[in-house]
Amino acid sequence: MTASAPVHGTWEPHPATRWEDGFLSGNGRHGALVFGDPHAERVVVTHHTLVRPGGRDRRPPQLAEGLPALRDRLLAGDTTAAEDFTDGRPLQWVRPFHPAFQVRLARPLGGGAGYRRDVDFTTGVVSTTCAGLTSRVFVSRADDVVVQHVDGPGLTLDIDLDPRLPGAPAGLGVGHKAVLTPEGALLSLRARYPDSDRACTGVTQVVVTGGTTTLVPPGVHIEGARSVLLLTRVRRHHGELDVAAEGRALRELPTACDELLDRHAALHRTAYERVTLDLAADPAERALPGSELLKQPHSAALLERLFAAGRYHLLSASGLFPPRLTGLWTGDWNTAWSGAFTNDANLNLQVSSAPAAALPEVTEAHANLVHRLLPDWRDNARAVFGTRGVVAPAHTDGESGHSYHFDREYPLHLWTAGADWLLKPLVDHDETHGTRDPRTAAALAEVALFYEDFLTRTDESGHLVVVPSYSPENRPANASWGTINAAMDLSAARHALRTAATHHPGTPDAARWHALADRLPPHRVNEDGALAEWAWPGLTDSYDHRHLSHLYGVWPLDEITPYDTPELAAAAHRALELRGAENDSAHGHLHHALIAARLRDADRVAHALGQVLEGDFFHASLMSAHYPGRDVYNADAAHTLPAVLIEMLVQSTPDRLVLLPALPAAHPEGALRGVRTRFGAELDLTWTRERATAVIRPGRTHRVDLRTSSGTTSLHLVAGEDQVLTLRTW
Repeated sequence: MTASAPVHGTWEPHPATRWEDGFLSGNGRHGALVFGDPHAERVVVTHHTLVRPGGRDRRPPQLAEGLPALRDRLLAGDTTAAEDFTDGRPLQWVRPFHPAFQVRLARPLGGGAGYRRDVDFTTGVVSTTCAGLTSRVFVSRADDVVVQHVDGPGLTLDIDLDPRLPGAPAGLGVGHKAVLTPEGALLSLRARYPDSDRACTGVTQVVVTGGTTTLVPPGVHIEGARSVLLLTRVRRHHGELDVAAEGRALRELPTACDELLDRHAALHRTAYERVTLDLAADPAERALPGSELLKQPHSAALLERLFAAGRYHLLSASGLFPPRLTGLWTGDWNTAWSGAFTNDANLNLQVSSAPAAALPEVTEAHANLVHRLLPDWRDNARAVFGTRGVVAPAHTDGESGHSYHFDREYPLHLWTAGADWLLKPLVDHDETHGTRDPRTAAALAEVALFYEDFLTRTDESGHLVVVPSYSPENRPANASWGTINAAMDLSAARHALRTAATHHPGTPDAARWHALADRLPPHRVNEDGALAEWAWPGLTDSYDHRHLSHLYGVWPLDEITPYDTPELAAAAHRALELRGAENDSAHGHLHHALIAARLRDADRVAHALGQVLEGDFFHASLMSAHYPGRDVYNADAAHTLPAVLIEMLVQSTPDRLVLLPALPAAHPEGALRGVRTRFGAELDLTWTRERATAVIRPGRTHRVDLRTSSGTTSLHLVAGEDQVLTLRTW
């Protein structure tokens, strides 16, 4: 190991002129995006609830009556039968996520000497220093408020709340209010959505120490102050918000920035510091600003910092909800793909590290979203399929869980695997912590009830048939999008039924669900020796696609492994070899890496990581983009990368531990500390070129199989007794 340690933050010597490069803070409800020059700092305030109202019919399509005829046509060989299985409406995006406004702090032009901006991942504080002035911004997890504190000699500032952000609708009804208070001032901004009684209102309490404060509508002018504290909250509401009541609530908070920070950091720091990664990077590279480090894609220091940044941003974006496509942040009302929660890959990839990376806060946020939307999932099952139980949509805005985002090319209303994938992190959490959340057990039972009613057709061999079936977001080379027996649907149905049964042991339901799972057909291996994306005769694979849905059984499930199903694992590996990257989406590359790690292919993991690190996917903020060249602000790569790095070092199931399954040769030395396993143990792993040491701290007594490059060993773990293992690295 090097004498220095990984850096838990990042910094830049220059201002962020683009909001995409702005440093980020958040508490899972409010977000703050900090950018601007030394004389005009801007803090874009966001909130998870901010989605535009309106739109057309957002109910799920009432199609159940026509389902039997569709099944008949598909089973009879009509490969385009599903193309007209809609209610005729055009594709509707979910309601778009948008920013609230920007808090603008302007000061007179002067020297810009000594400029530096930092973000401290351990506290969530974004700091700017320049010419004797210091600004700190963080979003309190304890008090749910955006905190800005500025100090310096003889501060002169103009402060206002500005709704003028890119893409803001022309019909936005904006109202400002500013009043002087004994502490300084109270500012508010209401933005009413066009043709709606809904609005979002931001309220900022300005606390001024020293100097004078005067109203300069719509803001205030401060002169000669020693420090200024701003406390901001945003509400989305019907009608009018009681701004006076909001102001009173803000005045009840402490007015000392350090006290507010201590209350927040006690929660944030505890979560962030649970897991760390050290790749023995060059100390000189660790000291570089993020923008310079990004120019060295093969640097171990870059991976260390992106791991740290990914955990920081994931934690900061998770609270009321898990992260959206943009996490919790955007500086533009025209957020790509509506800034939705996209459930057919993106959300699932982003939260995938949470159990192993010791972030139950993220899993709880994910559970909040799932349980909030379950009633709408029931509507989807009834309306589209005429069944009991639940079917999750491929997209949601956080308000509606109805399936209405579909068309001929993306028949997402036919996708039935979503509920299983969305519940998988909750099952992993329970396994990790040795608990059984009754809400998860109840939701699993509803998924199983859906399959009981849905799986009614059989093939010539007596196997159940998943029809209609859809593999996101791909199609066979010789058929349309809605088909039969997509591999993902088969894996999800099997997993959902068996998992529901294990959560309801000894019941008639469990026996019935196990029997139903046993009747599903096996996966098919195609003429290329690859796991077929559709386990139905005559359907030909389309390999060049960013989604890897058909390898769902490899990752995140444990259905296909090199240990239990070596022949299927070999076929899955062949499918991975043949898979193209299509449009170079970041989520596709990192999904590829996660599957490769499960299949013990270190070279393929390294190649997939290289595609992202060499493809200019990261902004100076260390938030990522969807495409190469920093095209389209998107959190997929930022939030998924920690999961890839953990999976290449440590994998676990309730009965298995795999150490160093896919360690790239470029990282022959390092340490991963604090990772959690699904059999209830905390683990520290250190390695060099020759050997590795694992310290296992079991939380419960259990026997597991240990898999390493040397083979298999049985471990008997006793709660409270540390076990130290030594093994060869390669």
